[in-house]
Amino acid sequence: MKRFLLACLLATPMAVVHAEPEDPWLVLQKAAEAAHDLSYKGVFVYQSGENVKSVQITHMNYGQGEYARMVVLDGTPREMLSQGSDVVIFSPKNEKVIMEKRRAHNLFPAVLPANIQAIKASYKARIGAMERVAGRDGRVVYLDPRDRLRYAYKFWADREYGLLLKSLMLNEQNQMLEQMTFSQVDMLESQDMDWFHPNVDHSKNYILEEGHAQPAEPSTGWSVGNLPAGYRKVEQVTRLVPGKEAPVTQVIFTDGLASVSLFIEPLVKGARPKIGQTAKGATNFYANVSKGYQILVVGEVPAATVTQIGSAVSFSK
Repeated sequence: MKRFLLACLLATPMAVVHAEPEDPWLVLQKAAEAAHDLSYKGVFVYQSGENVKSVQITHMNYGQGEYARMVVLDGTPREMLSQGSDVVIFSPKNEKVIMEKRRAHNLFPAVLPANIQAIKASYKARIGAMERVAGRDGRVVYLDPRDRLRYAYKFWADREYGLLLKSLMLNEQNQMLEQMTFSQVDMLESQDMDWFHPNVDHSKNYILEEGHAQPAEPSTGWSVGNLPAGYRKVEQVTRLVPGKEAPVTQVIFTDGLASVSLFIEPLVKGARPKIGQTAKGATNFYANVSKGYQILVVGEVPAATVTQIGSAVSFSK
């Protein structure tokens, strides 16, 4: 026995084989696909500043398209049903249930673009450790901005399925601005669709408020010039908003992760114009007036980004 132990001590150490580190971009690409392709159910917690909400999500995709239902579990009842990219939000208002149609944009865990290549010019990716989230092993990936026109992100992707388990948005001081994390999540095998309906009080009246939104015609009275690097226009609509006399045009810009909305509306005689810059948590606001129009830019991006977009709006004579 002593000779065996001595032999072990004197033996030449075996070479340790180190596995090649994972490609962070491939991890993110798998996560982007998993959010749409997999069927799952869970509860995630959304936190932004003092605002904390728990949300139950059920998502199903068995080759017949995507279906999802989100239910806010805290405070005022609120639900969202989505089919593909179309979303209907159910929320109580007085003795009614308001149904509001929208387009889906970056809903957790589908916060990553389908084509991960689209964000490589704006972010640098690096792989992190394996950490547990909701009882599952998650591979950490860091996304560092290449400039000061966007925030940093930290993602946890499920080792087995690739699904995002957790997402953090971080400022320049590495402080958390926004967090979305599963507290529990399970994969679904059943194809039962009985869950795909709102659980609201049917004694109330249902009212569909689409906001009379319609695709906006290319503007001939104004234009947006020099956009921040990496951002591109993805949508433009004009809608009648309750309480507004004139239609409001909304233009959405994104770099693939961060989104910014530009609102343009005619100034109403006697109304006090909004001018200046404010912030609330991760969201920055920029307001200005030009040629009789109110300009408002809103986004979970640094102040410099909303300022540059707002300042890039010009009006023809």
